[in-house]
Amino acid sequence: MRQALVERYPRDSFQLATKNAAWIRCRTREDAIAQFEASLQRTGAGYFDNYLLHNLGENRTHFFDDFDLWDFVKEKKAEGKIRHIGISFHSTPEELEEILKAHPEIEFVQLQINYADWENPAVNSKGVYEMARKYDKPVIVMEPVKGGLLANPPESVREILKSAEPSMSEASWAVRFAASLPGVLVVLSGMSSLTQMEDNLSCMKDFSGLTEDEEETLERARTALAKIPLIPCTTCNYCAKVCPESIGISGTFTAMNVYTLYRSMPSALHQENWLVTGHGKKQAANCIKCGRCEMACPQHIEIRRHLSDAAELFGQKKA
Repeated sequence: MRQALVERYPRDSFQLATKNAAWIRCRTREDAIAQFEASLQRTGAGYFDNYLLHNLGENRTHFFDDFDLWDFVKEKKAEGKIRHIGISFHSTPEELEEILKAHPEIEFVQLQINYADWENPAVNSKGVYEMARKYDKPVIVMEPVKGGLLANPPESVREILKSAEPSMSEASWAVRFAASLPGVLVVLSGMSSLTQMEDNLSCMKDFSGLTEDEEETLERARTALAKIPLIPCTTCNYCAKVCPESIGISGTFTAMNVYTLYRSMPSALHQENWLVTGHGKKQAANCIKCGRCEMACPQHIEIRRHLSDAAELFGQKKA
C-alpha cells in the first residue's frame, strides 16, 4: 500500500480505510490500539479517511467496550489521524439499533447488502440497511456480489437477467442494485482481473439508479432464487437452545443452502467454518439424533436428516 499508493500520489487524491478487529487475539487495550498504530506505520498514510471498528455484533461487541476503543477513535479523530469513524456489522437490526443509540459518534455503517440476501433471514440485508437509514447513517456496501456467487448465479436467475439485458454481466446487476439504494456512499466490489474491473467501471459510468423495469427484473430474479428448494430455516435458533451437543444447526443449514443455490463448495465451507466452528459450535457429525431440536423447531424441519446429509456433504467426522 505504501509503495503502490501512498508514495506515488498526493494524499488528498485517494481515500484510505482500514479496520480494528479487537476481538481477534487482543487481550488488552494496548493490544487493540497496536492494530491502529501498526496500520498507520505500515501505510505511511498519516491518517485514515475511514476507520472501522470491525464486525460488531453478538459476542464481539463487548471487546470494543471493554478496551474503551470508542474514546480512542474519538481521540484519534480529534488529532486528525481519523477523518470518519464507522463500524462494520453482521448481525440483527435490533442489535445494530442498540449500538447506534449508544454511540452517536458512528458516522457510517458498512453492511452486507445484495439482492439475494435482501430478505434472507440469515443476513437480513434489508433490515439492517433500514436501521442504518433510520439513524441517518450513510452506508458502505460490502459483498454486493455475495463473494462472487452472484456473478455466476443459478441458471434460472441467469436466464432472467440475460433476457432483460443480454449485454450486461450478472455481476453488474448485483453491483447496480446496491448502488441504487439511497444513502449508499460506496459499493465495495472485489476484483481479481482487469476484465472484472472494466466491467465494474462500465456499469457504474454515469449511473443514476435502476429503472423501474430493472427493479422488476431483479424482483423476478429473487423470486427464482426463492423457488429453489432450500432448508426453510429462519435462524431462530430454538433448536440450538435445546441441543445437548451444542451443534451449530442454523449455521450448518445456511452453509447447505449456499451449496444448493450456487454449487460452490468453497463458499459453503467458508460459511460452515464461520457460522459453526467459528462461533464455538460443534459440526453436524456430532448429532446424537435425540430429536429435541425437532420438537423445538417452529418450521417443523427434519433436522436430524439434514444434519446427517450435511456431515456427508462436508466430509465431517464426529469430534
